[in-house]
Amino acid sequence: MAVQISPSILSADFARLADEAKAVEDAADWLHVDVMDNHFVPNLTLGLPVVEALLKHARLPIDCHLMITDPDRHAPAYAEAGAGSVTIHAEAATAPVRTLRAIRSAGARSGLALNPGTAVEPYEDLLGEIDMVLLMTVEPGFGGQQFLDMVLPKIRRTRAMIAAHSASHGRAADAGREIWLQVDGGVSEQTIERCADAGADVFVAGSAVYGAKDPARAARELREQAERVTARAGWSSVG
Repeated sequence: MAVQISPSILSADFARLADEAKAVEDAADWLHVDVMDNHFVPNLTLGLPVVEALLKHARLPIDCHLMITDPDRHAPAYAEAGAGSVTIHAEAATAPVRTLRAIRSAGARSGLALNPGTAVEPYEDLLGEIDMVLLMTVEPGFGGQQFLDMVLPKIRRTRAMIAAHSASHGRAADAGREIWLQVDGGVSEQTIERCADAGADVFVAGSAVYGAKDPARAARELREQAERVTARAGWSSVG
């Protein structure tokens, strides 16, 4: 499983989003966009019009993380606009299977996000509908928060669930629909190795990338750290 880095523009300069996207395009795999509605989380960021504008300028695929109250209604539009991945929150979705299928039907990878206090086990039956599980490693809503070590055991359990699902359904052989495990929140040079060791393979990094003098170099260094740990992690040989 390849390590992937997804810099979060939540920590970028919103007045220079095209430039900020370009700054990491040779060092990252995705551009992570947090959509917040000031209802599901206590913050208001950007919405579909800005994502559509960004898609015209960004060379990296867009990784949309919807922290909104009605993802069942709005999520498909982000996929239809051209986002490469669209993630909805389990706590907000009322018809997750239908919504995840609609995201896929529109051509994007489907993701399901879980807050730190939300158990992953109740959603095991949805793995067949999911291309990525996103585990929040901070309480969602704001960038720059401190990483929550309490989520590390959940990362391990989620990795084991994904491995078991892949083994029983032959999913691992389908590289186009491999289930990824993303972590988001407080990911930095101090925490990324713990996440990689626990089983994460997609890393959202905001302040650690855009708070650095050289965002591209910061992204590359985070990748190198994660790759070193993943190469020797026991889970990487069974996923």
